[in-house]
Amino acid sequence: MSAAQGAPLRGVRVLDLTRLLPGPMCTLHLADLGADVIKIEDLRAGDYASPAVREQVNRNKRGIRIDLKQPEGAALLLQLCEGADVLVEGFRPGVMARLGLDAAKVLARNPRLVYCSISGYGQTGALSQKAGHDLNYCGFAGVADQIATPSGELALSNLPVADLLGGAMPAVMGILAALFDAQRTGQGRHVDVAIADGVLAHAVIPMAGVHTRGRAPTAGADKLTGALPCYGLYATEDERYLAVGAFEHKFWETFCGILGREDLAPHHIPATPELSAWVRQEVTAAVAARTFAQWQAVLANADCCVTPVLHLQEAMQLPHFAERGMWVEVETAQGGRMTQMALPVQMSGYQFEVRCPAPTQGQHTQEVLSESGLDAATVADWMARKIVG
Repeated sequence: MSAAQGAPLRGVRVLDLTRLLPGPMCTLHLADLGADVIKIEDLRAGDYASPAVREQVNRNKRGIRIDLKQPEGAALLLQLCEGADVLVEGFRPGVMARLGLDAAKVLARNPRLVYCSISGYGQTGALSQKAGHDLNYCGFAGVADQIATPSGELALSNLPVADLLGGAMPAVMGILAALFDAQRTGQGRHVDVAIADGVLAHAVIPMAGVHTRGRAPTAGADKLTGALPCYGLYATEDERYLAVGAFEHKFWETFCGILGREDLAPHHIPATPELSAWVRQEVTAAVAARTFAQWQAVLANADCCVTPVLHLQEAMQLPHFAERGMWVEVETAQGGRMTQMALPVQMSGYQFEVRCPAPTQGQHTQEVLSESGLDAATVADWMARKIVG
């Protein structure tokens, strides 16, 4: 499977030992940019992400299975590392060392390799051995405390902020920086990505509150979460929503004109909480006087940072995203079809494409091992002994 002409990571080989979301999302971006990503799963559960998630975050990768707990399996991974540029693992700290596959061991075999570890709390620190998921990392980082309804009740989201913003994105950044340096110096690095660190590092707005007021904003009462009537979600007559982001006075003034409430324009930043509550009440009533469809028509050509809150299936029908090439139709390895989001980066000289769907477990084992120099008899023997699959 060769990368498209002009792919910026063409020729880069990545060994991907991760599963679920943060690691696979990281390596998806590398694969979509042209890297040859080999997804390595065990012969037991493998990557136990749901089928629909697995299909989305593992396209453009090849798949093999290795039992790393067997000596031959661990030795095989070290052999594969000799011809790789990047290894990404997402185990709890210490697991790779117990397998004899820690960063020091791997870098001794290939000093140019970039070895990236993605974990909840990092390779060091008091919490390093603690289990966790997205919500736990947001909790420890003081981020979950900031996500709330206007009434102040903490809220959940199915957009895993920590896994994606705190895990996948810093991993991509660290890998590309280390890879760039390795190509200049010939020296690889161990990249230690803690998901909790990553989400904490993006809590810029709450941290500003700590600096200016001595504490983070109260959830649901900050200017981004309900304190200002010019920034919030308002229900329509048919219980859909508008996203009002009219922070700048010129946008607020335009919006008030659309509402037919020019008298509200001077109260862009209300002087008192009581006035703010009254303005919000008036805007709420005005928005609730029309249906969602009516508001869509009214706002279609309005330049005031007020937009409809779409369902994802509605966003899929929006011409803008289609024009941007953000949807791709993928034929899965099982023969079905799935609409997926495309690479969210466009650059001159490279046209993103889906080279292959997400692999089934072990789909490319023989192909990859043959490329590494193993003869067919050895591969057959190892398959029979369940070292590979």
